[in-house]
Amino acid sequence: MLGYTVRRILQMIPVVIGATFIIFALTFLMPGDPVAALTGARPLPESTVAQIRLAYHLDDPFLVQYGNYMLGLIQGNFGIDFFGRPILGLILERLPTTFALAMTAWVLKLAIGLAIGVYGGLRHGRAGDHFALVFTVIFLGIPGFVIALGAQTVFGVQLGWVDPAGIRAGWPMAFILPALVMAVEASAGLARLTRTSLVDVLRAEYLRTARAKGLSPNRVIWGHALRNAMIPVVTYLGLSLAGMLGGAVLIEAIFNIPGIGGLMVTAINNKEGTVVVGIATMLVLVYLVFNLLVDLLYGIIDPRVRI
Repeated sequence: MLGYTVRRILQMIPVVIGATFIIFALTFLMPGDPVAALTGARPLPESTVAQIRLAYHLDDPFLVQYGNYMLGLIQGNFGIDFFGRPILGLILERLPTTFALAMTAWVLKLAIGLAIGVYGGLRHGRAGDHFALVFTVIFLGIPGFVIALGAQTVFGVQLGWVDPAGIRAGWPMAFILPALVMAVEASAGLARLTRTSLVDVLRAEYLRTARAKGLSPNRVIWGHALRNAMIPVVTYLGLSLAGMLGGAVLIEAIFNIPGIGGLMVTAINNKEGTVVVGIATMLVLVYLVFNLLVDLLYGIIDPRVRI
């Protein structure tokens, strides 16, 4: 198991390098001058602008800027913004809010997706199965921002059941609507995966043998079929939790939640590429850590993957 863990960690290194390179390149190509965005309508003296560009290495070639960023990243330094604040501190300050939203959405997604997927899988070819398929097609086809804007208008503005924006009400009331929006969209994929996996397992030969031995239908389904059908689902759930953190960026912007998403939008508007790169890098690292944990868990469940 130790050798398998070391191999998985070493495989993460080129992924981090490749992901950060692409992120940095896209940010480097962002139109506009970050210093001009910082000063606004009141231009600074040329000498001050030159000092700012020198301090933040804005005139250095792309590869030099990327190399300096990677050297700092290896030391745990994500850089500083134009106001001299450490970017890592800004991210960690807002990360709990984003994590609370992502975890709430993940739990709701787990409940909705598994319930509909199991319901459809156990009723393969019948009305329950058709309902599950229609549900997944509808919510996989509708963009997330459309669901978010519609839910915000109906439940927040017209009905007034929750605040349409902000987190004044605290958890869970302020998080329930945006989390439900994220969960409904994401649960469609989970429901389809659960339903497909369960249908495949129910056709397996060992289940026919279990029925032939006289095991009760409940024991066959709950003791054998579901347990084996959940193996790919567990892998998907582990990776989707990290994906929820990235997906929260758009939802936070729509619902005006002061998390990483709001910080990202502000940084893009201000042309602060270092902040954008820092946030994206943090999300990549979080995703890779969750991916590593899922791989290790899968290696414990099925020792064959360690080979």
